Amino acid sequence: MSTPNLPAAPKPLPAEVFDSHCHLDIMVGNRQASSGDPVAQAAQAARTSVEGILDEARAVGVTRLVTIGYDLPSSRWNAETAALHGDVYAGVAIHPNEAHASTPETLAEIERLARLPHVRAVGETGLDYYRDWASKDDQHASFRAHIEIAKRTGKALVIHDREAHDDVLRVLAEEGAPEVVVFHSFSGDAGMAKQCLDAGYFMSFSGPVTYKNAAYLREAARVAPQELILVETDAPYLPPTPHRGKPNAPYLIPLTLRCLAEVKGTDITELATAISANGETVFGSW
Repeated sequence: MSTPNLPAAPKPLPAEVFDSHCHLDIMVGNRQASSGDPVAQAAQAARTSVEGILDEARAVGVTRLVTIGYDLPSSRWNAETAALHGDVYAGVAIHPNEAHASTPETLAEIERLARLPHVRAVGETGLDYYRDWASKDDQHASFRAHIEIAKRTGKALVIHDREAHDDVLRVLAEEGAPEVVVFHSFSGDAGMAKQCLDAGYFMSFSGPVTYKNAAYLREAARVAPQELILVETDAPYLPPTPHRGKPNAPYLIPLTLRCLAEVKGTDITELATAISANGETVFGSW
């Protein structure tokens, strides 16, 4: 890549794989990054395009991606973008940090978007106890509403779970989980991975699994069976080692995937092939 603030492309993968969670709208500058968001600002400074992001990803074997909504404008943009690109699917939802905006009218529009053919997920939704941008009552009400939307539309539920593991699992049990549940940027330990395994929930691992201080995530990855693993960037956030502090992008998936393969003692081609198959189980055929 020509922009000096962006990481160099890693060695291409020997088999195709996909990015199960990124935010194209932030990466291309559709949603202007705030002054307190230097990573997103750096990504936007590169002045890339959706086509450029896809080309860079394909060059290393990342051939498809899912772009995820977090409020109504981003959800609409993602749905429109996915309709224009055969290699892109979308998720639509109100993020738990924005749960105060989950009005009946907004949720009705999220459900309308979720029924579109290129929208394959309801998310990201869930609970975030790290930030206090929305009350717990609002977060729980919004999360429960999104669970019902996922069930009514038959789309995968993509969960944002930050320091709220027990409550997320409890709400899913109380509401009755949709057929397909994905824990985005899985942040639990081996014990939680076992609970997800038992429930049949998919665990999507991102850049932090490569971090030196995240041994608990690698232990979780060892517990997670191959048939329930996905890999993601959460781009432009959470870049893998050695690029912490720089913008993330789908073309960096190989670094996270190679870490997962090493942790699991699995051939990388085998793991990439399994993750691609898992992607079709979660999001449908491409």
